[in-house]
Amino acid sequence: MNGHLGLIHSLLPATVDLRVSVPGDHPSARNLGTERSGSGTIVDRAGYILTVHYVVVGAQSIVVTAADGEQYPGEIAADDQESGLALVKIPGGDFPFLHPAPPQSVEIGAPALIVASNGEAQRRTSGGYVTSFEGYDGHWEYMLERSIRVTAPNPGFGGGTLADFSGRLMGVVSLNLGDIGKPTLAIPIEMYSKYEAELKQFGRVKSRPTRPWLGLYSQPMGGHVVVAGVVPGGPAEKSGLKEGDIILKVETQEIRSRAELYREMWKKKPGERISLRILREDESLDLAVVGADRRSHLRS
Repeated sequence: MNGHLGLIHSLLPATVDLRVSVPGDHPSARNLGTERSGSGTIVDRAGYILTVHYVVVGAQSIVVTAADGEQYPGEIAADDQESGLALVKIPGGDFPFLHPAPPQSVEIGAPALIVASNGEAQRRTSGGYVTSFEGYDGHWEYMLERSIRVTAPNPGFGGGTLADFSGRLMGVVSLNLGDIGKPTLAIPIEMYSKYEAELKQFGRVKSRPTRPWLGLYSQPMGGHVVVAGVVPGGPAEKSGLKEGDIILKVETQEIRSRAELYREMWKKKPGERISLRILREDESLDLAVVGADRRSHLRS
């Protein structure tokens, strides 16, 4: 027990609380709200903080509170919608930070510890084990080919620290899944480490092809993918796609899962036409959607 307490105390100085205010007219405000709370991990002594994208997207102001109660103004230094990660920068230097865990050191059954903010200088922790590295596809045009699932429940706000028992950062806590034996999903740290230099220099990943964004929400149902909603003014709505439509094909590829839908969509580039065959009630229709750049949409 004393060893675990020592580990927790070694992690706490590198954890932060995020309080984010977003303008009401920002595209993300409709689903995520205008006042958000999140967790983060300092990953560089210069004051770079790694968190999840959905906490800070559209931020007008960010207040960062360290574990000792000290507060700093934060600003978005980089965002990456594809991975779901974001970097926040605070002024100053020589901050305590966590080193990344080598990917090969994270194994099934490995013990893991989550540290998350529960309000300004308050932190909560939970412990568990890594149960899988299976992929994840979300209803908002988001997919990870590899995630980290752990038995530890997320004890606080999204964006928290997932650490190994050597005090290294394994990943960033993203979602509460509620699955038996693997209730929490984290984004692997290598998804940041691989692009760290680009994110710090350009504020985004320039070397990876930009994915087209359609502005749809989808749900799997009975071996098909159903449109659960469309973003007002987005490419899907403009093309005539409607809630309840069943997506049968993208180009010539039959679609049976959300992962198949995304992989086929993302073979195209923003600005290119994507052909969809849909089933609406008892009628089969062909629609063409011109994919947009989600980054541009979220900066509007």
